[in-house]
Amino acid sequence: MRMRAPNSDETEHATHSASLRQTAYESIVDLLNSGALQPGQIISQRDLVARTGATLGSIREAIPRLEGEGLLQTLPKRGLKVPSLDVAFVRDAYQMRRMIELAAIPDVIHRLPATTIDGWIAWHEDAARRVEARQDLVREIQAHDWDMHEVLVAAMRNDLVARVYRVTAIKIRMAVQNRLRVTPDNARRVLAEHLAILYPLRTRNRAAAERALGRHLDVSLRLALGERSEAGGLS
Repeated sequence: MRMRAPNSDETEHATHSASLRQTAYESIVDLLNSGALQPGQIISQRDLVARTGATLGSIREAIPRLEGEGLLQTLPKRGLKVPSLDVAFVRDAYQMRRMIELAAIPDVIHRLPATTIDGWIAWHEDAARRVEARQDLVREIQAHDWDMHEVLVAAMRNDLVARVYRVTAIKIRMAVQNRLRVTPDNARRVLAEHLAILYPLRTRNRAAAERALGRHLDVSLRLALGERSEAGGLS
């Protein structure tokens, strides 16, 4: 028996529903990235409606994806729980990040334009000079930090890796928002560590770039685990 093809109204409805679901998903992710939803917090679907402005139906449709990605947990008769940041959660997220970012270096070497790397170097050198005088620059450095790492991974041109990394980055940001203090001292550390990566990238020195990136990620993991609690923290 031949199946009936969907008519235009049905297709339009499905497209609209998918758009609402994606918007609800992205709004919840924004709450996780910003720290508005705290690790271990229990929240109801209606609370998410109030916080995001999304419809209850779209929130419900977005939840299975968030559960599948390990970003929310359903507690029967209690609501939704943001995962707790135990040692395993943090270590697993950073280990995945390390695997992906180090694997991206060869593609960065071959594909990332020299103008992009030169622009990053100039920005970091300028930020290092200005960070002492501008406390608000610290947040800008954090945003630039995350953006730069995402561009490095995007050089792989691998959609599957990009999807895995996107979820991993959300978990990393959850740890950063909850466990680490953003301070000028730590901003200087991150700027220096980034420049140690960028200088060899500019000369296409793969081994040196990989070593510098590995050191940067190791320090970030130690901070996230609280092994250097006196320091501040970016990622």
